[in-house]
Amino acid sequence: MAGIKAALRKLLYPAYEARVVRALPAERVPKHVGVMLDGNRRWAKSVGADTAQGYRAGADNIFPFLGWCEEVGVEVVTLWLLSTDNLNRPPEQLAGLLGIIEGAVESLASAGRWRVHPVGALDLLPDSTAALLKSAEAATADIDGMLVNVAVGYGGRREIADAVRSLLHEHAAAGTTLEELADVIDVDHIAEHLYTKGQPDPDLVIRTSGEQRLGGFLLWQSAHSEFYFCEALWPDFRRVDFLRAMRAYAERERRLGR
Repeated sequence: MAGIKAALRKLLYPAYEARVVRALPAERVPKHVGVMLDGNRRWAKSVGADTAQGYRAGADNIFPFLGWCEEVGVEVVTLWLLSTDNLNRPPEQLAGLLGIIEGAVESLASAGRWRVHPVGALDLLPDSTAALLKSAEAATADIDGMLVNVAVGYGGRREIADAVRSLLHEHAAAGTTLEELADVIDVDHIAEHLYTKGQPDPDLVIRTSGEQRLGGFLLWQSAHSEFYFCEALWPDFRRVDFLRAMRAYAERERRLGR
């Protein structure tokens, strides 16, 4: 019976997916999608694999996901690959995870399809990892394709603190006193120093694995974002799951705080 159901899904899903794509209004496709790639370890446990295999399976799903985003016209994608909290994991586990992330980023850059932009506290990462991220950005800077933010060593609170620190350094160099800065500072001044400066804020944030919290992801930028929480673990996240998220977004009435 399970085999019959799987065969039916294999036959019916392509037609269903094509219908969803045709029904998506171009003006209601999110320009910027943030995704929290959650559930890799639980996926590994569910299939009797080790943690590293779970993260490799998650990394393997990045390419298809970016292809689906291109298909519907998304312009910016932010992938949260490693949080600042993750940096506190045991050294051997962290080293393995960083190796998988480095391989994934190298593959994104070598594909020659997307502009890669690292977002995160690179100073907290091993020098070799930070150098690889910067190299991927430089190698893809002139590509006329979708912008892919790879959030490695990323934490929303750390990003805001870094933005304020950068703003203070900039004004100190210009001779602005603290009192003068306090009189003029506003949200735009801080936004100009975020890791994603110059980019549109995320219209849609997707989190897989059934968890329904931000966990510090794009805290500043997501003030008016729509959220979509999906039960699928990230390695199992399929094109049909993505298209359902797009359809749910298109059906919402966005008030943007008004």
